[in-house]
Amino acid sequence: MADRFKGFKRWIFAGAVLFLALVLSAAFYWRYDILRTTLDPKIPFQTYEPPPAPDYARPEAWALLPEHGVASRGGADVFFVHPTSYDGGRDWNAPFDQPKAARDLARVMLPNYAAPFARVGRIFAPHYRQASLYTFLTLRDDARDARRFAYDDLRDAFRHYLAHDNGGRPIVLVGVEQGGILAERLLNEEIAPNAALRGRLAGVYLIETVVPADEFGPGAPVPACAGRDQAGCLVAWASMVDGDFQQAQELTNRSLVWNAGGELVTLDGRQPLCVNPLLGARNEIRAPAKLNLGAANATGLEWDSRPALLKRQVWAQCENGLLHTGRPKSTSLRDSGSWTDRRKVDGFNLFWADIEADALARVAALKRRGPVPQASS
Repeated sequence: MADRFKGFKRWIFAGAVLFLALVLSAAFYWRYDILRTTLDPKIPFQTYEPPPAPDYARPEAWALLPEHGVASRGGADVFFVHPTSYDGGRDWNAPFDQPKAARDLARVMLPNYAAPFARVGRIFAPHYRQASLYTFLTLRDDARDARRFAYDDLRDAFRHYLAHDNGGRPIVLVGVEQGGILAERLLNEEIAPNAALRGRLAGVYLIETVVPADEFGPGAPVPACAGRDQAGCLVAWASMVDGDFQQAQELTNRSLVWNAGGELVTLDGRQPLCVNPLLGARNEIRAPAKLNLGAANATGLEWDSRPALLKRQVWAQCENGLLHTGRPKSTSLRDSGSWTDRRKVDGFNLFWADIEADALARVAALKRRGPVPQASS
């Protein structure tokens, strides 16, 4: 009887171990779906009460503002729209002063993506009620509504900047990831229709951003850049390590772009725009790694610190509208961190010094044209 009882206990123990193994296996297999579920606000956007709007007359509404009385070295103004720093879980759109999002912005995104423009001009980087990371993991209408909602803050911030701070200076417009999507609409609605503003536009940078190539041909109000000596043009790319077919599929099939009615829609077969940051031009030439002026992992650096630049890290080539790159030689330039960290823009910049040199060249090209026109009212 005792032996039978011991055998029964062993069966119970073995069954429990098997059950636990099945649960852990299922949790691992569906871990991304579980994480997505935890980030879902679980209320319709139509009934969602968004957080209060930022007041751009107040300094706390800005992630970066130039110091009063300090002249800019580059002679231009840089309007910088930051990427996603808020995961989600409670809000469709983050409070503009959400603490964790603000820390990630200051620690990761600004040193890597705004700092390359520090020598180009005065940087104006507004906080805004950004759409959560969750809105980029689903194609639901609620998520699209949240991303459209974020645009209104950027438009208001840009109009405030023009009215109170620009003073007729050359403008460089920069957006990264979510910020690039919003900056493209800002370009199309606020800058492109205004001839005087276009005349003051040194360049536009939509970094890690998918935009339709057919909207920025040579005859467009703001065309894709054909060379580094050109001002008033657009540099845009979305990158992938060469051979990452899953990433290529996600970028082409799941990216959303603006239509004429201000709605976010899929590319539906249209090709993305790719301007090679190593060449400063729209073409399909493979730029060798020796042209890479300097990559950087600037995460954690103080704002005034210039990162150590790592030269010749990657080659780059535009293929089918996407920027294919080699695998970086330095391990500091490879993806790391949590699952949510990996879904955001990289915590490093493969083209840190290339972007800096490109923007400086375009500001110089604009100045060679002569006096910068004043904005029309």
